[in-house]
Amino acid sequence: MGLKDQLRTDLTTAMKARDKETSGTLRMIMTAIGAAEVAGKDRVELSDEQVLAVLTTEAKKRREAAAAFDEGGRADMADKERSELAVIVTYLPEQLTEDEIAKIVADAVEKTGAAGEGMRAMGKVMGLVQPQVKGRADGSIVAAEVKKQLGS
Repeated sequence: MGLKDQLRTDLTTAMKARDKETSGTLRMIMTAIGAAEVAGKDRVELSDEQVLAVLTTEAKKRREAAAAFDEGGRADMADKERSELAVIVTYLPEQLTEDEIAKIVADAVEKTGAAGEGMRAMGKVMGLVQPQVKGRADGSIVAAEVKKQLGS
């Protein structure tokens, strides 16, 4: 069963269980997937990898919104965003720890020989790191680690 089918099945289950939080979040996810499928000239069926990319984007939106609501003193809205994020995270692969990200970046810096090049080598290092962390780490965290190791 594909990821999209799993989401659809879980949505049906949540609706039958009258779980408003989960069903609402899954509806938003299915809407985002549908929008991605019709975004180009032709309608396409998203692969599991593309559905995972949509889920990653939606998770990032929820993290950023929760932080913004916290800053604005809206704890109730921040909690709502975090509860939606908790539902989305169950469909994402296990996230990498900071230590794992640091090791992947260090290996990439070593492989590319970018240690002495500074920030000019950022693209080279990120190009090697991104495929390894795709869907398993937030890009901004990875970029910050690359900058740190390249000595920005």
